[in-house]
Amino acid sequence: MHPSSIANTMKKGKDIQARNLKRMVGFYNMLPNLVWSILGLVPISIFCYTHLTSRLFWLFIAISFLPVFLSNAYLSKIQIARTTTTYRKLRVGLIQQLSQNGVVINRLIRRRFPTYKAVRKDAKSMNRLLKQTYAFEKFHYMLFLFYSMVGVYALFKGYIGWAAIILLTNLFYNIYPILLQQYIRLKLAV
Repeated sequence: MHPSSIANTMKKGKDIQARNLKRMVGFYNMLPNLVWSILGLVPISIFCYTHLTSRLFWLFIAISFLPVFLSNAYLSKIQIARTTTTYRKLRVGLIQQLSQNGVVINRLIRRRFPTYKAVRKDAKSMNRLLKQTYAFEKFHYMLFLFYSMVGVYALFKGYIGWAAIILLTNLFYNIYPILLQQYIRLKLAV
């Protein structure tokens, strides 16, 4: 066999393996997103559908977009701590275990692809993750604001049970993910 044929065959094999890895990473990361989204979005969707006027719903949605305009520098400034100690005490690492690109997902991927790393130790990979943390944090601030407005509305209308459910989902679906993004940035800075 000609050396260039061998090289082409090896390249095709690596391309197929890279495609398979990408597909597996996408599928495995979709699972926690799907589970967390069902748990976080179903209760508030039911409440909004049954108790909110469409005008109020759209007003809350519009107001919720305000965090998109926050600068990354401002997000860094309003972090709750400058070291990972506070985040560890709040058990933010537990959320990291059960989230997209988290410990559990990466462990499952490495069973088939032992050399897989979600983040490599190069500037490009780390910069991509840093940008992603700001985008995710803004997304969860948007949802935090929406859930907060809906929760306050539920409380004022006397829907105490709904207000409690919305508060709990806001905590686990938005506040902890916000803290997780801050925690990841601190770990990247080390």
